[in-house]
Amino acid sequence: MNANQLQNPSRHKIYLAILNIVLFAVICITSICGWGTTALALDYNKEILIESDFSGRDLTDSSFTKANLKQSNFSKSNLRGVSFFAANLESADFTGADLTFATLDSARLVKANLTNAILEGAFAANAKFAGAIIDGADFTDVLMREDEQEKLCQVAKGVNPTTGRSTRDTLMCP
Repeated sequence: MNANQLQNPSRHKIYLAILNIVLFAVICITSICGWGTTALALDYNKEILIESDFSGRDLTDSSFTKANLKQSNFSKSNLRGVSFFAANLESADFTGADLTFATLDSARLVKANLTNAILEGAFAANAKFAGAIIDGADFTDVLMREDEQEKLCQVAKGVNPTTGRSTRDTLMCP
């Protein structure tokens, strides 16, 4: 301690208190702003979002459980870990979307466009894909019903431009 601090110890305490308050404020502001996170997970559960445009968005870990997303656009979106449980995705566009580890259980993907989509590790038990376009889609390690897999194998073609995997191979078609 210097002579000035010895003469006025309360001044030293005030400076320390101000420094602590400033540091606390900086930490709070940083955590509130979410610096360092890539996306804020959003909750769209049970929403009616027909013909909505989510193209090119980062929706990581968001939830669309039981949402009506008929004819919505998710092209080139980051949908990693998103829940589409029991969602109506009829005629939705997922061209080039990343659906890695997404939950598609009981989802209705009738006539959906999954061209060049990545569904690696997705959970699609009880999902309906009738009439879906799957050219270049990557279904690596997707859990789905065998009858749906067989239907998809009938129309499977192409290679995913991002993963380099054949759609037929990722579906384990004969």
